[in-house]
Amino acid sequence: MRNPFGLIIALMLTLSACSTSSSTDGDTPSLKASDAPTTAASQSATEPIAPTAGTVSLYTSTTQGTVDAIIAAFTERYPDVEVELFRAPTGEINARLATERREGTIRGDVLWLSDPLSIQQYDADGLLRDWTPAEVDAVPDQYRSDRFWGTRLLNVVMIHGSDVDPAPTAWSDLADPAFRDSVAIIDPGFAGSAFGSLGYFATSDEFGMQFYTDLAANGATQLSAPDEVVTGVAEDRFKVGITLETPAQAAVDNGSPIEIVWPEPGAIAIYSPIGVFSDTDNPEAAEALVDFILSEEGQTIIGETGFQPIREGVDGPPVNGDQVAPDWTTIFNRQDELLEAYRAIFGE
Repeated sequence: MRNPFGLIIALMLTLSACSTSSSTDGDTPSLKASDAPTTAASQSATEPIAPTAGTVSLYTSTTQGTVDAIIAAFTERYPDVEVELFRAPTGEINARLATERREGTIRGDVLWLSDPLSIQQYDADGLLRDWTPAEVDAVPDQYRSDRFWGTRLLNVVMIHGSDVDPAPTAWSDLADPAFRDSVAIIDPGFAGSAFGSLGYFATSDEFGMQFYTDLAANGATQLSAPDEVVTGVAEDRFKVGITLETPAQAAVDNGSPIEIVWPEPGAIAIYSPIGVFSDTDNPEAAEALVDFILSEEGQTIIGETGFQPIREGVDGPPVNGDQVAPDWTTIFNRQDELLEAYRAIFGE
């Protein structure tokens, strides 16, 4: 098995029909799939890929509850596969991958991130496997490329304290002097959803980078993660904030004194992409995991854990207003430029 790092969840229900071989980094043995494997792309997603066994390492920024539910269902279908999990915010995953690239070995097999900007550079650098998922046709064209595919939509919304009156209704309201020194935003260098939001605002004719300049001038505070924004508003340290709908809704359901707004002109819809690393040493299991997540069963789990599935016709949380999104293709090659412009306003 590969050396675990970060937070590792090892889920194996059956250890039969597996043998060991040397791991990629040569330190410890890893499980090996049996001979004559069949790839995920050549099988129906409704049938187990046989034989599929061994260890698959998943790097993800996906919410813990969602990824736990996915892994539990996946390993029930493929009991001879052990899933090793490294779950962290996008910035920490990027830092780990930078270290592994310097060392010459990427130890992950599957990469599941929160926004397409974060994964695109790895694709451009040739780090993602070229293959076709069995479920690719279920992914709308605007949410897929040749080597990574959308799995769910994350809606970036506004929240405010229940006692805030008048409440904000548009993104532009966050620069209103009524909310001076009481706006919480997310660091786009740390959270993928914030990076996607940066792409939308910076390239929008209505907003541009002036939006962030206005927020800074109004005393907005930069926090690291969506959950921190939810907590800060719930504790009345901030009046309003930008965050993801899913943790905000969970807080509302638990009685938190906040309200969610799908602001004008719309919540920012960001697709969460997945791909397989090109140097994976267990492509059969890696591809099977991706196919499972894109399957109707996997998408149903995503909907049940609070996110909008990428597949049409699969139930998920209600869409409570209009949605907007950046032109992902246009901003793929402007990522460094956009983040540098943001840092010039809010700093590191």
